[in-house]
Amino acid sequence: MRNAYLVTAFIAVLLVSLLGFRETRFTSPPLDVFPEWAFPGMKRQSKPRPQGASRFFADGRADRPLPAGVVSRDELRNDDTLFAGKAADGSWLHGYPADIKVDATLMARGHERFSIYCQPCHGALGDGNGITKQYGMGATPTYHDPRLRDMAEGEIFNTITHGKGNMLSYADKIVPEDRWAVILYVRALQRAQTGTAADVPAAHKSELGIP
Repeated sequence: MRNAYLVTAFIAVLLVSLLGFRETRFTSPPLDVFPEWAFPGMKRQSKPRPQGASRFFADGRADRPLPAGVVSRDELRNDDTLFAGKAADGSWLHGYPADIKVDATLMARGHERFSIYCQPCHGALGDGNGITKQYGMGATPTYHDPRLRDMAEGEIFNTITHGKGNMLSYADKIVPEDRWAVILYVRALQRAQTGTAADVPAAHKSELGIP
C-alpha cells in the first residue's frame, strides 16, 4: 500500500512539474513532444491575427482590404426579393421573384425538398399529420388553414428562412431557390384540397370518369 502512495505522489509531482498549476503564466515555450522531422513544414506555421502584422504582404498588414466594388453578401440578400421575400415597397411578396421560373421542374424540386424537410412534421398532404405527431410532437399547423392559404408567398419564405414558433430556421438546410420551390409545392397541396370537377380541363375529364 505504501508503494501505491509513493507512486501516486510521484505522478502528481511529475504532472505539476510538466503542466504547472491552473492559470500559471509560462515564460518559456511549452514542452515539445514531437520532433520537427515528424511534421515537416507543418509544425511551425504563421498565424495572422485580426489587425495584426504580417511580413508576407508588402504593406505589412495581416488584414486585407476589400476588393473595389465588393458588395456585402448579407446586404445584397436583404435588398433582394429572391433572398428576402419582400417586394420593392417592403411588403411581403405575393407570387414569386422574377428570377424564379415557375414550371414543372420547379414543382418536382419542391416536392423532393418538401418530402425531406417538411413532410415529417407537416405530413404528405400538408395537413399537420406528420410522423412526428406519433411521437409526441405538439400541434403542427395545417397548410389548409385559411390563414395560411391567404398568406403571401414572401411571408412563407420568411418563415422557412427564420423559423416561427416551434419551427426552427431551415436557412442552413434549404437554399433560397429551393425554398421557393417548396412554397410552390405547398400551394399545389393547398389547391388540391379545394379542387372541383370544374377545374379539370375538358381534354382530361374522360380520364377521371367525369362526364
